[in-house]
Amino acid sequence: MPIVTQSTSQISPANERMYHQSALLGEWKGNWAGNNQPVGFKVVNIRGARAQVEYTHNGHTERGFAQVSGSLITFGSITVGTKDGKNLVLLFSAGGAGKQTATLAKQAPPASDSRLMGSWGGYSSDNGKSASFRVLSVNGNEAEVSVTTDGITRQGTGIVYKNVIMFGQSQIATDDGQNGKIIYQVGTKSFMVPVTKYPPADSSSSVDRTA
Repeated sequence: MPIVTQSTSQISPANERMYHQSALLGEWKGNWAGNNQPVGFKVVNIRGARAQVEYTHNGHTERGFAQVSGSLITFGSITVGTKDGKNLVLLFSAGGAGKQTATLAKQAPPASDSRLMGSWGGYSSDNGKSASFRVLSVNGNEAEVSVTTDGITRQGTGIVYKNVIMFGQSQIATDDGQNGKIIYQVGTKSFMVPVTKYPPADSSSSVDRTA
């Protein structure tokens, strides 16, 4: 099996099937029940039992690593969870300070004309390898991606540089937005797979049959 480095953002396929942890990824905004003050929560990536998060309240932002347990994320006195991937329930509980709750809505990623947006896949007759790469969103120099190589899928945040996204031990590059290549490393060996962009799925029927 490929070696997963510490820098690789990864949601295990078993956890994804059971808890749909990828639904937690992204930026959420809403208001506290009661005082209606704004509150925000951002899940940058999830790797095993840790998530990189940002919690915004009272005009300032706390950043750090939170604990992931099933479909819930706990960051200090905050616990969050979502059932539908659209609304996030946030619970604050801290001893004598009592409890507060808030409902946050997932924010749409900013519009992007990145040529890398979309789903890519291909096969190399030179090395017998196939690979696929999904770019879910691009925000500045970060992209939410899902990569499948050698039958293993990893999902998380990649780094964008021009028309290249680097994620863990893999990267995708394109010049024309239709054809590109995936390069990934296993141990000391590198493999290159030519890929093409799939046409957008129509309506809501874009079900991943390989899951």
